[in-house]
Amino acid sequence: MSNTIEITPVTKPVSGTIRPPGSKSLTNRALIVAALADGRSRLTGVLDSQDTRVMIDSLQRLGLDVRHDVESSVVVMQGQGGLIPSRSAELWLENSGTSIRFLTAFCALGSGRYRLDGNARMRERPIGELVSALRQLGADVTCELGTNCPPVVIQAAGLTGGVARVKGNISSQYLSGLLMAAPAAKGSVEIVLEGNLVSEPYIDMTLGVMAQFNVQVESDLGGRYVCHPQPYRAANYDIEPDASAASYFFAAAAITGGKVAVAGLTRHSLQGDMQFVDALEKMGCRVLFQSGSVTVTGGPLKGIDIDMGAISDTAQTLAAVAPFADGPTRIRNVAHIRHKETDRITALVTELRRLGITVDEHDDGLTIHPGAPQPATIQTYDDHRMAMSFSLIGLRSPGIRIANPECTSKTYPEFFRDLQKLCDAGDRPS
Repeated sequence: MSNTIEITPVTKPVSGTIRPPGSKSLTNRALIVAALADGRSRLTGVLDSQDTRVMIDSLQRLGLDVRHDVESSVVVMQGQGGLIPSRSAELWLENSGTSIRFLTAFCALGSGRYRLDGNARMRERPIGELVSALRQLGADVTCELGTNCPPVVIQAAGLTGGVARVKGNISSQYLSGLLMAAPAAKGSVEIVLEGNLVSEPYIDMTLGVMAQFNVQVESDLGGRYVCHPQPYRAANYDIEPDASAASYFFAAAAITGGKVAVAGLTRHSLQGDMQFVDALEKMGCRVLFQSGSVTVTGGPLKGIDIDMGAISDTAQTLAAVAPFADGPTRIRNVAHIRHKETDRITALVTELRRLGITVDEHDDGLTIHPGAPQPATIQTYDDHRMAMSFSLIGLRSPGIRIANPECTSKTYPEFFRDLQKLCDAGDRPS
């Protein structure tokens, strides 16, 4: 693929059915839990992307028997009942936040020295809260450069257990990593959440995956989680399509006034990002939930004022829809996305202004005013969600070029191919 790709505007509303690849969030959680389980697990619908490849590679470097059949989207994992076979490993996680945070907690259960690192942007992404929580549970964990960011070095001797306090305002991945490791600790683990939790649906997702492998966590509305030592049981687990990826196709229907069905997702999905369709419904789309699919039909769009703290991975998608609405759209409570693959708020503001769209930047989000996007080359900051979101604007507006489209390989290597297939289906003569 070239360093820039130009999006061809559609001549008709985008209409059709698509099934995105498996959820990255579910895939990486299932890989960790299956590695901790006692026995052989079979995972189906596994996403093949940079983020999942670095997770699988790391588990193999830690001595786990992981067999990945890319063609059939199946992983067979021989779990070790909470043990880590290798006593030493160097793990390279590129810029996968889920991977480095989940694996940091996972490696604390081992016996030996483990070092986790990533690319330049990864070395700017905070992990200090997780390191502090693991220390409270008896682990010897340090940030090598003293910056509260990777590289992370663990002199592991298992987790003792006890009480750990963790702030929830930067990333829910800290809490998810602690929860998944907790059943394999030597004693009971109590995690006390301090402050508000961002992306809360991801914790429900974590607990849901753990339950599929026979582990239960006690929790209360006060942000307290208690997990007693208990074995994960090996399981066959089917990973549903990625709801974050589905948001782009739902948005394509909204932007073009089309009708797009995403197969494999339902109202009862474990993924909180399914709430994105509620945002589109508030903007004027129609949403239909069926037993094996969700369909969005576009309509006249109106601007909305919305708290996206729980579904922040879809904030960029909504920002791509907003210029086509009647009235401004205010996206709130997503300050934490400044710590993602890039500062996503500033990146959105910069690139929307490059298109000639009027945007107000706020500490916790942005306000996007309606306008006609002008031709431009969109900079993507090595952020897969910038590339996928801004490509949608090109479905309506000519001259939209996406720089470094290869960055979508982080979670969705075939995104542009799948988007073109869906657009071609809508452009066929009726």
